Parts: sequence; C-alpha cells; structure tokens
Amino acid sequence: MPTMNPLRALAAACLIAAFFPVPALAQADYAREKRLADEITPGIVVGDAVWLELKSGRRFLAIYAADPKAVSGVIVVHGLGLHPDWNLIGALRTQLSEQGYATLSVQMPVLAADAPRERYAELFPEAAERLGAAAAWLHGKGLRKIAIVSHSMGASMSHYYLSRAPAARIDAWVAIGMSGEITLPQKFRTPVFDLYGEKDWPAVLDGAAKRTAALRAIRGSGQMQVAGADHFFAGVEAEMVRQVRQFLDSRLKR
Repeated sequence: MPTMNPLRALAAACLIAAFFPVPALAQADYAREKRLADEITPGIVVGDAVWLELKSGRRFLAIYAADPKAVSGVIVVHGLGLHPDWNLIGALRTQLSEQGYATLSVQMPVLAADAPRERYAELFPEAAERLGAAAAWLHGKGLRKIAIVSHSMGASMSHYYLSRAPAARIDAWVAIGMSGEITLPQKFRTPVFDLYGEKDWPAVLDGAAKRTAALRAIRGSGQMQVAGADHFFAGVEAEMVRQVRQFLDSRLKR
C-alpha cells in the first residue's frame, strides 16, 4: 500500500483539526514539553523565558521580548509539535520585537513525536486556555492592544480560541499557512489577515477561496499570497515579517 507524503499527511491533519475539533480526550505530553524547554531556554538570545500558569496550576513556557516603547503586544504561536523559538517563529518574535512590538511566543501543547497528527484536535481546549492566559499576561504588562500571529496548526488552534471567545481582548489575528476554512466568521470581532505561500500545502491553497469569502464578513480583514513562498516561507522570511508588520501597524497603531 502506498504511503502518504509526510507533508501532505501533516496538511491533512491540520485540515481535519480545523473542521472537526472535538472535546479534550488526549493529555498533552508534558514531559516532552519539559525536554523542549530544557533544550531551548539556554540558547535564547532575544527575550527571556517566562512561565505562565493555567487554572489547573500547570505552567507552560513562553518567551517574552520586551520593547520599552511598545504599546501593543503580539502572541506568537508555533505549529504542530514545535516550540516557541523554532525557525519561522523565532524570526517573527525577534523581528517584531525590533519593530515596536512586545512579543510573547508561547509553547502550545504537544503530543508524543509518534502520535497520530489528527489527535492534535483533542488538545485545542488546552491550547485555547493557554492563549487566553497569554493575552491576560500581556494586558497585565500594561499593553493596550494585543494581536495573535500564528502558523499552521497554531493557526487552527488560534481559530478555535477566537471563534469560541468572541469577547476576548484580541485586536488582530494573522493566520499564516492555515489549512481549510475560517468557520463561524459571524462570531469574530477580530480583524484577520490570512497569509500563505504560492507553493503552500494543498490544504492551504485549496481553502483560500473559502477563507476569502469568510473574511468578507469580518470587518478590517484581508488576504495575501506571497509569491514563491512554501509553507514555511523558507528564503522569504523577510517578506513574511514585512507583510505581518504592515497588517499589525494598520490595526494596532491607530
């Protein structure tokens, strides 16, 4: 029997997660999270490791990069099974912190490395709680406006959070490489920027037209395809950051 290309399998998992979120059945692999934290925290160059807490008392890692002049903050959200300083995410959090924003890159819940990718939908409720805790933490720093910038599975997790918390104090959302559709647009009070690559995953490209239709119902929203970019914006990270910053400036600095 032929096997599915790993990237296509991951794209399919993101699509399933976007459409069929289910109640929390799986527990995050907290031991794996600890290993990730132990690996990356000694090498943090920009920003500082901070630990946020859920209602259960469980703590999770975030990396905070302050800007003394910043009046707005950005929650940066990684994709499936990764960490808050991984490649594309590291570029976003560090470069946005150099361009007038305080950034908080958060560790999303992960499963074991060999876990079926479609099971990540079961972690969405905890992911939403982490995003809420991150937003509250940034507001506690006195930042007036907060945005979420999320990639891939992190975008699906952010979609879950925002579509179920319309009163959340989030002022803008950038979804990078999001698979599938934006559902329940009528519940959104947050402007959305849908950013994806010309050579993105099939699930991202195939859903672009439907996301465009949904964005028309969300005031202040937009969509952009970056020429030549793949799902991870390899080699065009600067253009990705430029597009993200341009949208954030238009929504957070007015």
